[in-house]
Amino acid sequence: MLANIFLAGIGGFIGSTFRYVLSACIQNMSSPSSLPYGTLGVNISGCLVIGFLGGYIEHRDFLSPEIRTFLLVGVLGGFTTFSTFGYGQLVIAFSNVMLQILLGLGAVWVGYMLSDLP
Repeated sequence: MLANIFLAGIGGFIGSTFRYVLSACIQNMSSPSSLPYGTLGVNISGCLVIGFLGGYIEHRDFLSPEIRTFLLVGVLGGFTTFSTFGYGQLVIAFSNVMLQILLGLGAVWVGYMLSDLP
């Protein structure tokens, strides 16, 4: 258990670092805009990679559970949490994505409103 936590943490560090660099590069290459193209690019590329890698691993069953934890949960989870909660059965994944978005935006709004209380 502790080894998996360590593997996910190291992978998360690598994925988060790569996310920061790639997002900044994409954002700098795009025209000035309030749309976060860097984040969009990272999320879409992360979803493509986790879909391919997750499917490849499942169909061929060739990586150990520890390496899967490192790559899928750690590296790709650190790269983009969007990819990790979007991967899975289509209906469940879609429901999860919608709940994450709606509840996340709702929580931001509630937190913002609470910040203005006397």
